[in-house]
Amino acid sequence: MTRAIFYTASTLNGFLADPDDSLDWLLRIPQEGASADIAAFTERIGVLVEGWSTYEWLLREERLLDRPERWQQFYEDRPTFVFTSRELPRVPGADIRFVRGAVHDHWDAIVAAAGSRDVWVVGGGDLAGQFADQGLLDEIVVTFAPATLRSGRPLLPRALDHTRLVLTGVRQAGPFAELTYRVSRPAEG
Repeated sequence: MTRAIFYTASTLNGFLADPDDSLDWLLRIPQEGASADIAAFTERIGVLVEGWSTYEWLLREERLLDRPERWQQFYEDRPTFVFTSRELPRVPGADIRFVRGAVHDHWDAIVAAAGSRDVWVVGGGDLAGQFADQGLLDEIVVTFAPATLRSGRPLLPRALDHTRLVLTGVRQAGPFAELTYRVSRPAEG
């Protein structure tokens, strides 16, 4: 069964990115010992889902329009759904599917694209929250970094408590602490 997993990094005080949608705070931290499980995680992934801000950050930071081959380093040949209400440039040769509207309106297409594998909700936090709101988010894996920001993009701008989140894993990855939570469906109300 296909599962949707929000796999991300966060500051200790709960920010994914700074106010300018930059991950420079994360990229300055030594990554030694931090990424051992990312290869195992990505093996389970059939499709990626991200918001326009995450996509634009990748375009800008990796200069993907000038160097489209770099897309393969991040996503290989996996289809990527980008939720946006704006026109965005397409990385040449990449399987990018720009979609508009609610997450649940595209869920069947996302699952079909994933095949027998899982869905990686890359970011941002609000998009992951939309998956949670619709009862489509199955797991949250957060790697907390030894850093804080004064402000920025929140990890998950939703009210989810112990009735929906069950801690299923804790591990140290170099200077990072990784927490894994199973997410239950919202209560019918």
